[in-house]
Amino acid sequence: MARASPGCWPPAAPELPGLRGPLLRLSPPPLLLPLLLQLLLLPAGSRALEETLMDTKWVTSELAWTPHPETGWEEVSGYDAAMNPIRTYQVCNVRESSQNNWLRTGFIRRREVQRVYVEIKFTVRDCNSIPNIPGSCKETFNLFYYEADSDVASASSPFWMENPYIKVDTIAPDESFSRLDAGRVNTKVRSFGPLSKAGFYLAFQDQGACMSLISVRVFYKKCARTIASFALFPETLTGAEPTSLVIAPGTCIPNAVEVSVPLKLYCNGDGEWMVPVGACTCAAGYEPSARDTQCQACPPGSFKAKQGEGPCLPCPPNSRTTSAAATICICHNNFYRADSDPPDSACTTVPSPPHSVISNVNETSLVLEWSEPRDLGGRDDLLYNVICKKCQGGPGTSGPATCSRCDDNVEFVPRQLGLTERRVHVSRLLAHTRYSFEVQAVNGVSGKSPLPPRYAAVNITTNQAAPSEVPTMRLHSSSGSSLTLSWAPPEQPNGIILDYEMKYFEKSEGIASTVTSQRNSVQLDGLRPDACYVVQVRARTVAGYGQYSHPAEFETTGERGSGAQQLQEQLPLIVGSATAGLVFLVVVVVIAIVCLRKQRHGSDSEYTEKLQQYIAPGMKVYIDPFTYEDPNEAVREFAKEIDVSCVKIEEVIGAGEFGEVCRGRLKQPGRRELFVAIKTLKAGYTERQRRDFLSEASIMGQFDHPNIIRLEGVVTKSRPVMILTEFMENCALDSFLRLNDGQFTVIQLVGMLRGIAAGMKYLSEMNYVHRDLAARNILVNSNLVCKVSDFGLSRFLEDDPADPTYTSSLGGKIPIRWTAPEAIAYRKFTSASDVWSYGIVMWEVMSYGERPYWDMSNQDVINAVEQDYRLPPPMDCPTALHQLMLDCWVRDRNLRPKFAQIVNTLDKLIRNAASLKVIASVQSGCPSHC
Repeated sequence: MARASPGCWPPAAPELPGLRGPLLRLSPPPLLLPLLLQLLLLPAGSRALEETLMDTKWVTSELAWTPHPETGWEEVSGYDAAMNPIRTYQVCNVRESSQNNWLRTGFIRRREVQRVYVEIKFTVRDCNSIPNIPGSCKETFNLFYYEADSDVASASSPFWMENPYIKVDTIAPDESFSRLDAGRVNTKVRSFGPLSKAGFYLAFQDQGACMSLISVRVFYKKCARTIASFALFPETLTGAEPTSLVIAPGTCIPNAVEVSVPLKLYCNGDGEWMVPVGACTCAAGYEPSARDTQCQACPPGSFKAKQGEGPCLPCPPNSRTTSAAATICICHNNFYRADSDPPDSACTTVPSPPHSVISNVNETSLVLEWSEPRDLGGRDDLLYNVICKKCQGGPGTSGPATCSRCDDNVEFVPRQLGLTERRVHVSRLLAHTRYSFEVQAVNGVSGKSPLPPRYAAVNITTNQAAPSEVPTMRLHSSSGSSLTLSWAPPEQPNGIILDYEMKYFEKSEGIASTVTSQRNSVQLDGLRPDACYVVQVRARTVAGYGQYSHPAEFETTGERGSGAQQLQEQLPLIVGSATAGLVFLVVVVVIAIVCLRKQRHGSDSEYTEKLQQYIAPGMKVYIDPFTYEDPNEAVREFAKEIDVSCVKIEEVIGAGEFGEVCRGRLKQPGRRELFVAIKTLKAGYTERQRRDFLSEASIMGQFDHPNIIRLEGVVTKSRPVMILTEFMENCALDSFLRLNDGQFTVIQLVGMLRGIAAGMKYLSEMNYVHRDLAARNILVNSNLVCKVSDFGLSRFLEDDPADPTYTSSLGGKIPIRWTAPEAIAYRKFTSASDVWSYGIVMWEVMSYGERPYWDMSNQDVINAVEQDYRLPPPMDCPTALHQLMLDCWVRDRNLRPKFAQIVNTLDKLIRNAASLKVIASVQSGCPSHC
């Protein structure tokens, strides 16, 4: 067993009066142990589930760690206030210079974890409190680790140096102690990973400190088994990095069903669950219980018809259930539910019959009226049917009455079945016939009942009816003194037609004459030439005359012949006039079209000039080049044509969507030579590809702002077709930031963001919506000036499955991680959706080019944003900047700031640099309006 020696202290006791023993003696020192016990007995935190791999706090036997050299670290025994033995290591060779004392633990198996944490409790003596020591005294020590597949370490292997050991950190105390205030215990936690071998050793290096290791605990974190959204997620180890997100698949708890898939949670580096994806819910017949961690069956007498989080409900009226987990309550006898009734509706029954049926017979028609049933059966979907029966026999005859269904020619107004009003008009009945009418009351459950609908009946006998009105008459021939007319018989003769009576009179005189005909035609004689006569006819049966037909007018002819002859003579003149008029109209339209086209395509381009409107003095409105009938006209108007002899391509620096991207020089007569970026159109292009390629130049050429990429010109009259822009030495902002991680001050980063916002403010005032604002589309020059670029719209027109950045949606492609929710769901792109994208760009800049939402899939990003998850602040991000990001990510696009407001906010932060020193806490955020 290791001895209890004063190895932690300078050996010359007289120089340190009062310090005559080890840091932890067999009898506890009066100042150190009370505070030590308080710290060792603090309860563990509950933020994450921690599993311990090693903890020396509870070790009672020798630790037997390996020191090097042997005169360095010493194992010391002691007792705490409860007389529990404590094992510690201490070192205090401060009087000798060039100290290099190592202490290595035993082999610690990692249990498949990829990242471990080390909690060290230690005390350090203040060098200033130790007199007469050389300047090599230190108050820090180093923590290392060494991975191995088995316990292979020895006293000489691995070598006692930083390589092969891997350094974790240099540990410094928060407080050191002197002779008078001994006992200040420090606690430090460090982590390292990824680990890949079976286990590892910890090593502590002392280079001249007077200190003691009170305890060492090695542990790892994991997300505890949990239930979220009625899905069970297993215990999950954290990832290899603090920012890692480990996906844990979930399964629905018993008696729950999936409502959206896949089911998964993300376990972050702190052992906390975040961003749930998918959900389950209690199945039909089960309700949530135990704080939404179980789905329990509905008790007898209750039910739950649909899956969901709602509770079980008591059975509705006239229904019951005797078993648990019921999804529907069964109706009592003689009660029913209609097919369209929801399962939670009350059971109902059929209505009672109508009452007080009244009939009013008028010859061969009648009107039936009735009152509502006294019992509606508990429903409000009451309808009525009228059943017509024709009867023979009965009272006054030799036999009983027999009834049969009426013929199909009987007419019911408004209809026979499904009546909503309590009145019907029945016509086209036979004269002197007995009828029985049954008025049924039905509702939505009448078809469920085995019994026929209840009804009230009424019996009537029709009277004789006169014939109906005669249809319209026709003219067969006309002369100067006669008219020959005919007509069809009445549709309802109601008996045998005896004859027809015709009434006629000259329209100018009004004195009527009558004539009778046995047939349905007549010739009227003795008329005046060129006269107009009004004629009506009616039929007669034994029941009398029917009604006269509608008046009809006919003309007799004059000396020049009949009206038909006159029309025949005038027909060629009419046709000729109409043809001439049509030809004249066609000529006028053709001349107008030709003039309009000449005017539209004239050399002065008046059509284009009219499009150059102004919304404010000096501020032009952006013109979409795709509105031009000829896209080449837009290129000629907004982009300068450059002679290819002025362009010199030096090297290929990348590949664009349509071809190669090159660096080159542009030397135009009378101007200084410029470095330019050159986009080329690959050979074999289609006309549509050429139009889409040059559309970016037509767009860029309309902009003039220091934070918008400048168009130098285009080459369209030779091959290859080129677009020339100013050359940006540092290329895309995202890759530039990743290459220079941590190299800029906060003020420099805010200055970059201010430039991007100023460029977007200019575009928004031009009424231009970018749609693809991201750090990859921001270019940086040698002066760190950021400029908005990439105005090509073709990516929204064609899909490229190989590019995961853009996801197809509604026929186009959308950069999901940078796009506002309304633009993803409804293709609603506005300046407000650009503001959302700008917030993502802010996050990219402050995280030095980190990928937004890390390795989450695009669908997981959509789900997370829909559930109001927002990106947390990047490391060392000022609170004011993260709050501005959250303002850009407000769900209601009308509440997001305008780019002019964003520029003003950034200007204020730049002027007041102190406001950028408040660092945001590393927690995901959500604005109050999200």
